Amino acid sequence: MCNDDKQHLVEYLNDPTVTKYLSSKIPSPYTVADATWWIDIGSKEHAIVRAITYNEVFCGVIGVYTQAFEYAHSAEVGYWVAKPYWGKGLATQALRLFTDEVFNSTQITRIFNPVSEPNTASMRVLEKVGYQHEGILRRSVCKAGQCYDEYVFAKLKN
Repeated sequence: MCNDDKQHLVEYLNDPTVTKYLSSKIPSPYTVADATWWIDIGSKEHAIVRAITYNEVFCGVIGVYTQAFEYAHSAEVGYWVAKPYWGKGLATQALRLFTDEVFNSTQITRIFNPVSEPNTASMRVLEKVGYQHEGILRRSVCKAGQCYDEYVFAKLKN
């Protein structure tokens, strides 16, 4: 992530179809100041983050958020791709490459992702990359007046 990506972040993260299942920690509306904070600070706090690109153009983000103490071997992965780039297999490719990178360059041995029930596209991405469905956290997330089950997927380092 670099400062050149700020305008793209602002554009993409103000699209409600992109942020529908992302954390409500993401400000709305999303401003240049928010993008600046995230690039300079937020993306570096207990995280390993990479830009997703298509033809060398920024189009999304993937990252793991590291845990501490007895959970230090485990990290939560998150990703999103801007709507104009949907349907190109970018999330699947990014998750495959990024999972390998994390397992090969860190002490992390488990990567997991809780996915809101209606987000079937993200569940398919995880399954394609070999993440296994571990369980369901019933009505564990509520956003915009809707409560959803979360489906937990994880992949273990070989």
